[in-house]
Amino acid sequence: MTLKGMTWVCAFTMAEILLSLTIIGVVAAITLPSLTGNINERTWNTQRKALYARMSQAIPLMGSVNGYATAETFVTAGLSKVLKINNICDHDHLEDCGIASKFVKLNGSTASIPTKMSELNSRIVNMSAIGEGGESYSYSQEDSDAAAFETVNGESILIFYNGKCVPALDETRVTYFQTKLCANLVYDLNGSKGPNTIGKDMGYLSIFYPTDSVIVSPYPMMRSLSAQYPQDEAGAACTNMDSEYRLPNKEEMASIFVNTFLIGDGSETVLDALYWTSSVISSTKAWYFWLESGYANSDRARTQNMSVRCIKR
Repeated sequence: MTLKGMTWVCAFTMAEILLSLTIIGVVAAITLPSLTGNINERTWNTQRKALYARMSQAIPLMGSVNGYATAETFVTAGLSKVLKINNICDHDHLEDCGIASKFVKLNGSTASIPTKMSELNSRIVNMSAIGEGGESYSYSQEDSDAAAFETVNGESILIFYNGKCVPALDETRVTYFQTKLCANLVYDLNGSKGPNTIGKDMGYLSIFYPTDSVIVSPYPMMRSLSAQYPQDEAGAACTNMDSEYRLPNKEEMASIFVNTFLIGDGSETVLDALYWTSSVISSTKAWYFWLESGYANSDRARTQNMSVRCIKR
């Protein structure tokens, strides 16, 4: 029946409005953390690459990066001349440069931030081993203290320094990277503000060789691949997992060795394996790396099977 002169008005009831708002709130609660996390990941990745680019430009301007007495003097007398730095902190005042006392490793475990070279990796300070070819090797250096600095871009950086690092000699058989490491930087892109996690707002950057320095900042996958591969198939095995994964070169594998504590995978199985690198000697031979000792060797046929650990750059 139609009533003349009357207008029908349609509207939601209060109960319907409250139900709709509840549904929207639930959906937002589920999706917003994921969206925020993705935004943070992209931001950190951009900042990480920008920091790496600035360091890659600054280090060559220093000339030689060895010969400084301590990590603090390396920054005050050397790095600060070629890189814009806001604040420099000695070993006893690292927190004044935004260095958090605790951090989360790549494997998800929490640990105290290392403040001495031996805490970063004891095998850098003192190490003895016998190489695959029977070569005996021992190495010892002072257990140096870390220093810290803040950049004008807001990064907090913890620095470990070896003032006696040596050049990359023309070694075609074997080398130990303890002597080649000049500095290792552990950075936090937003200072002590969370999440203070390796692979997110934190990472590391290694500098090898005093002149013509090689600067690397690899992000390794947590575990090596389950199967072994010939060297010329190892790179494809990485990219088949993820298009961003690559086979590390010998300096990148050395950086993983230096920063094993930060990564958090120090199991005997992982350290004792021999890993291929992308550093090729010839059409038949390539460098491989032994994580237990920092030992790299070029005398291995590329057709042989070895373990593979992939990285993102």
